[in-house]
Amino acid sequence: MQPILQGLKVVELASVLAGPAVGMFFAELGAQVIKVENKTAGGDVTRSWKLPAEDPATPYSAYYASVNWGKTVWMLDLNDSTDRAQVLEAIRAADIVISNFRPDSARKMGMDYDSLQPINPRLLFGHITGFGDDDPLPAFDVILQAEAGFLFMNGEPGGEPVKMPVALIDLLAAHQLKEGLLLALLQRERTGQGAYVSVSLLEAAVASLANQATNWLMAGQIPQRMGTMHPNIAPYGDVFYGADQKPVVLAVGNDRQFQALCKALGLETLSADERFSSNANRVRNRIALREALAPAFARFERGDLLQRLHAIGVPAAGIRNMQEVFELPLAQAMILDEAWPDGMLSQRVKTAVFKIKIK
Repeated sequence: MQPILQGLKVVELASVLAGPAVGMFFAELGAQVIKVENKTAGGDVTRSWKLPAEDPATPYSAYYASVNWGKTVWMLDLNDSTDRAQVLEAIRAADIVISNFRPDSARKMGMDYDSLQPINPRLLFGHITGFGDDDPLPAFDVILQAEAGFLFMNGEPGGEPVKMPVALIDLLAAHQLKEGLLLALLQRERTGQGAYVSVSLLEAAVASLANQATNWLMAGQIPQRMGTMHPNIAPYGDVFYGADQKPVVLAVGNDRQFQALCKALGLETLSADERFSSNANRVRNRIALREALAPAFARFERGDLLQRLHAIGVPAAGIRNMQEVFELPLAQAMILDEAWPDGMLSQRVKTAVFKIKIK
């Protein structure tokens, strides 16, 4: 990635995931990012979020590493006048501040936008909240997954609600804040004016409900737990096992692909069956469809099966674990290494993966 934002100065007053993810995004694009951590609390709380296999004596965790690359870390106490003066001096010369402080806490420390704007009128202040600017409730990702309907929808039919295995709401909010700050940066180039940019985790979550929201808004259907299956398409998200018991997932989105699937499996008569002749019929009869397809998958080893499916344009994939993901050359190329002050080598994946070609 080109250092397209080289010369930009960012002060990060945020912890955990969403705010630091925004800070790392700017660092990847060449900005100078100063991350201010609370020294009285041992720094960002995610430093202590360690797996059992991690060394308990180190001051870092793999979780912390995931969104804290390329930053200069200051361990300070913003309630201390000397430390606060150091941060204010940095903010006077900064382009962007990123904060996830609760509004009342920020005001007490003089780190809210109204306090900082007079000392730096060009400042862009990016603020992440849980439920809105005026709601002081603290928020964690699983709470937002519950409040925004994700937890209700996710899981197997008849089973318990299941949390998504990454803090997706935090990441969605981070993307929203990045977009808002980049637009504010563009506007500042035109007008010279700073701006307050805010997003709540709840708004970011609801904005990402996409077709599941419109299924309710337009069709009156409350989305139910369907595992990996898709409410509008079949067989899409359906998982089958080969002769080696390795799982394969399908993403068959139209009649042509379904006909190709049937041909690859030697089930040409299935595509002519009235129950499966259109996507609407396949969705209506998806249980019978799964029962008809499963024995054919069991005749093939996964590698051979995927080769057959890909050769005739059927969207399908083997379900990879994390080790298998990072056997992909593309994933390997996305690893960012960084040596920390104590000499520990840390690794994480890039978050800015778009490409810009300038001719």
